[in-house]
Amino acid sequence: MYPSRFRYEAPRSLDDAIALLQAGQGEAKVLAGGQSLVPLLKLRFAAPELLVDINNLPGLDYHRVDPDGTIRIGALCRHATLERSPLLVERQPTMAAAAPLVADPLVRNRGTLVGSLCHADPQGDWAAVVTALGGRVVAAGPRGRREIPIGEFVTGPFENALRYDEIAVEAVIPASKGQPAGGYLKLERRVGDFATAAAAVALELSGDVVTRAGIALCGVGPSTIDATDAGRALTGRTLTAAAIEEAADLAAAAAQPRTDHRGSAAYKRQVVRTFVTRILRNVVSTAERAA
Repeated sequence: MYPSRFRYEAPRSLDDAIALLQAGQGEAKVLAGGQSLVPLLKLRFAAPELLVDINNLPGLDYHRVDPDGTIRIGALCRHATLERSPLLVERQPTMAAAAPLVADPLVRNRGTLVGSLCHADPQGDWAAVVTALGGRVVAAGPRGRREIPIGEFVTGPFENALRYDEIAVEAVIPASKGQPAGGYLKLERRVGDFATAAAAVALELSGDVVTRAGIALCGVGPSTIDATDAGRALTGRTLTAAAIEEAADLAAAAAQPRTDHRGSAAYKRQVVRTFVTRILRNVVSTAERAA
């Protein structure tokens, strides 16, 4: 199927892009990597009157760390760049673990982290990772810039908090106040598939004590799930077998899976329990090897 007719614009400044969105009055879509939008256009699930291609906008193709340790990812930073990033390996292991598992190499070459967050797919990898890390999205519009916590940015399946005349220009990952640790595991039927179930775990450690824990899930509910009780269960504790088991059970309880062709609800809950357990045990074994 071919997309419906639309007007195409490729502005060369952020101000021009915002002006086009304003003029579109809610009938415009932003194109960055296009790995989510283009399939929707081809299936006519999306039929915008105007497509605003932001790939010519300068200064958005970056990922960097601020002096205070905050990580910033621009709207045109591709998945493949993050997959190969030594910065993430050094600074944020949860992101480094997730980057190679996003879709397939073709999608990773063009798709963007910020675009993935905007798409708000319930099976989206990055939304779970950024939720576990307590990240934010920076939106730019005619009223200036505003930062939106990820829990408020993803408002539902395929829905976000952007106004029609705003562009998401950056994702922000707060600086870790302790030693960062964690991981991301994903069950997929084949390489490049959406998650049947996935878990992101992001910890901050002081010695062997967990000072902050974020656990988020995707593929097991109508939207990204922030397993807050599971994270709280780890905070202030060492990663003993009992603490790991409790957190894994609470993460599984937070899941809201449905039985479908990918598996039963009980099976998906067990996958969540197993993944959280594996990630936390790996944190322990990594710390023991480094000691």
